[in-house]
Amino acid sequence: MNILITGGAGYLGSVIVRRLLKNHNVTVVDNLMYNQTSLLDVCGDKRFNFIYGDVRDYKLLVQQVSRHDVIIPLAALVGFPSCENDKKLATDVNYHQIKDVVDNISNNQMILFPNTNSGYGSRVDGMVDETNSLTPISHYGVTKCDAEDYIKHHTNGIIFRLATVFGVSSRMRLDLLVNEFVYKLLTDKYITLFEHKFVRNFIHIQDVSSVFEFMIENYDKHQSEIFNVGLSDTNINKQELVERIQKHIPNISITHSDYFVDPDKRNYVVSNKKVESTGWKPSYSLDYGIKELIQAYKMIVPQESSRYRNAFPLSYGIDM
Repeated sequence: MNILITGGAGYLGSVIVRRLLKNHNVTVVDNLMYNQTSLLDVCGDKRFNFIYGDVRDYKLLVQQVSRHDVIIPLAALVGFPSCENDKKLATDVNYHQIKDVVDNISNNQMILFPNTNSGYGSRVDGMVDETNSLTPISHYGVTKCDAEDYIKHHTNGIIFRLATVFGVSSRMRLDLLVNEFVYKLLTDKYITLFEHKFVRNFIHIQDVSSVFEFMIENYDKHQSEIFNVGLSDTNINKQELVERIQKHIPNISITHSDYFVDPDKRNYVVSNKKVESTGWKPSYSLDYGIKELIQAYKMIVPQESSRYRNAFPLSYGIDM
């Protein structure tokens, strides 16, 4: 099949592209906002095509959508700070890009959309599943949930509500919770936790690429469905996460502070039973990811660590 991935040179895309190239033709549209070279090693693959472009370019986007069997719109302005700093840009990229894609696909094409658990907001009671209403608490969450809603009402697409992703990618990110905590504890040997009882679910980046591949192969069975995608044994709070990391990085110091609050108020326990009932299962544990990250961080010079954070850039770009 011919697959289009917007934002395909980003953190998720760089991993998904490599997996799908084994059996498919893959075109990536990306504007390389971080000057990343994450896909250089696949440029010799005859099944790979790269287009330098912006998903806000309507003509370009529609043209590419028409040429592909599968659309995976990863391009997004991600995270709380970036989206709060420029809400219009976040809305244009995270919502209007999806609307433009959906308005120009046929019933014969597939669309697989990555939302996140962010839409569940801050929950204090019980476990959430795909039947729960979405109550996003950030502009990023709002734009992703609006895009999900548009897909639900206008296509037969498959929607993933991804847990917080961790693990190594050729377009590395240090601003995701597991990745960030491992890096900080490895380099500083201490961490101060704010609101340490907030719970998240987690998923390894290779398992994210795996579920995309699985659902492409089983699209007819699961079209129009929504799936939480995470590790069922890692609905854990920040304190528990640090304690897991501590098993691999001894002699670290953990403190708590009530003087500051975390602007990210996400707090939820997520059920992943539905996706597991399809026959798909995650293969990578949290402990595997921690050990992998420890090895990877030996190759990241502390002075250059800012390159691997999706802070709001000096110049506009799109990446996920």
